Amino acid sequence: MTGKDSQFFRTWNSRRAVLAVLVCMAMLASPAASWAQAAPAKSALTLNIVIVEGEGAVNNIRQRVAREPIVRVEDENHKPIAGATVVFLLPGDGASGSFPGNQSMVTVQTNQNGEAVARGLRPNNVTGDFAIRVTASFQGATASAVINQTNALAGAAAAGAGAGAAAATTAGISAKVLVILGIAAAAAVGGGVYAATRDNNNGGAGPGGPTRTPTAISIGSPTVGQP
Repeated sequence: MTGKDSQFFRTWNSRRAVLAVLVCMAMLASPAASWAQAAPAKSALTLNIVIVEGEGAVNNIRQRVAREPIVRVEDENHKPIAGATVVFLLPGDGASGSFPGNQSMVTVQTNQNGEAVARGLRPNNVTGDFAIRVTASFQGATASAVINQTNALAGAAAAGAGAGAAAATTAGISAKVLVILGIAAAAAVGGGVYAATRDNNNGGAGPGGPTRTPTAISIGSPTVGQP
C-alpha cells in the first residue's frame, strides 16, 4: 500500500467517525425535540367569571319558571372577553332543571360584552337547593364558578308572605286601638280631677249653698281605620 492510499484511508476513517458522532447527537436530541413539540404551551391569560344574574334565585316549580343564569368572563384586568366558550352544567339528580331539548348542559359563546346567557332553563319538580357549575375557556386559559339556586312551591312562599303582611297589619291596628283607648282614659281621669277640684273650691254642695250644675264629660267611641 502506497503512502497515498494510506492517507486516503485515514481521511476516510476520520470522516466516518465524525459522521457517527453527528448521527448519535441527532438521535439523542430527537426525543427531547418531540417532547417539546407535544407539550402544550401554557397560556399567560387569566380568566375570571363574574355572576351577573341567577345567584340565589328561587324557581317556581309549579309554573316551571326559572331565573336564567348570566355570567361575564373577564381577564385579569377586569376587561370583558368576547368569544370565550362557557359551559353551564346542571345536577343529574335531585333538585335541578333542564335546558332546551331536555339537556343538562348547554354551551354558549360570550358576546362583545363578555356575557353568556343560559337560555331556556326550566326547573324540575323536585324542591330543594342545587348548584349550576360554570366553566369558561379562552386561548388555553380556564376558569370555573358555581351558581346556587332553589326550586320551591311558589304558592307556599306566597302564603307565608301573606301571613306576615296580615300579622303586621293586625299589629298596626292593635297599636292604634291602644293609643286611642289611652287618650280616652286620660280624658276621663282629667275630667274627674277637674270636677273634684271645683267642688272643693266652692265649699261643697250643702243646704243653702249655691246650686251647681254638674259637669258631664262624654267620650265618643273611637274609630279605627287602616294604618
